[in-house]
Amino acid sequence: MLVLSRKIGEKIHVGNDITIEVRRVAGNRVTLAVDAPRNVRILRGELREAALEFEPAASEEAATSLVVSQRLASVPAMPHALS
Repeated sequence: MLVLSRKIGEKIHVGNDITIEVRRVAGNRVTLAVDAPRNVRILRGELREAALEFEPAASEEAATSLVVSQRLASVPAMPHALS
């Protein structure tokens, strides 16, 4: 596992197609923006197990999906992200 410290506005690039940006830090909450292709499944950590229960074939897909554990708020340009 790679652990990074970032400031507001700084980005992390995952591969060639995924960018994660720190949008806001307020107390113990961090707001992240994830820019990824539509075919990349993005789930909050607590929803991953629930998604696997309802989609038996999703276990292989979930292993390669990006899991975002913080709420993705204030990202209107990304309708495919779950908030």
